[in-house]
Amino acid sequence: MTPTRYAVYFTPAPGPLADFGASWLGWDSATGRACPHPEIDLPVAEITATPRKYGLHATMKPPFRLAPGQTEAALADAFGAFCASRAPVTLDALEIAALGRFLALRPVGDTGALDALAAATVRAFDTFRAPLTEANLARRRGKGLSPAHEANLRAWGYPYVMDAFRFHITLTGPLPPETLEAVQSALALHLAPLLPRPFVIDALSLMAEDAEGRFHLIHRHSFTA
Repeated sequence: MTPTRYAVYFTPAPGPLADFGASWLGWDSATGRACPHPEIDLPVAEITATPRKYGLHATMKPPFRLAPGQTEAALADAFGAFCASRAPVTLDALEIAALGRFLALRPVGDTGALDALAAATVRAFDTFRAPLTEANLARRRGKGLSPAHEANLRAWGYPYVMDAFRFHITLTGPLPPETLEAVQSALALHLAPLLPRPFVIDALSLMAEDAEGRFHLIHRHSFTA
């Protein structure tokens, strides 16, 4: 695979939550394989079409192209050093919640340490990020950005970082308002028993995007500080 972009994600450790998430979305980024959807009375393939290619994840450093002169090997070395310098972050739990028109897993409890980790991740790998092209900028601005989001876009290549960051593990694409609650209830029957209490972030994952836009795991590195 020749990667087109890289990213740093939180991905669940191997286990029931990771397995269900891969099946739910239809893509296992750890193995780089498509998965059959679970047998649930929902149009799962349609509901999950938008987030499928990313796998089950929360974005910490948004996808970026390598800057001229940078290499995957150098990025991987920096990623390992960064994770070795971090300590785990513990939150109360994860819960299924609506974010606008889509469903996601959101943290329960004080997110201050998590927000600080996300900001540090964005900063740590920004030297590896190629500047956005005018086409990239125009595409982001087409969705409408506040002044703060515009400042983030120019500084960090993505609007929703730093003070605009909200940790979330995406579960669906946009849903019609009249069906969102029903999908949430049906999904909760299968997913809620798998959600951790407490929710501990003790590793991050370095990801690479293939030519078809699907993300693959390169390294999952534990926090060892």
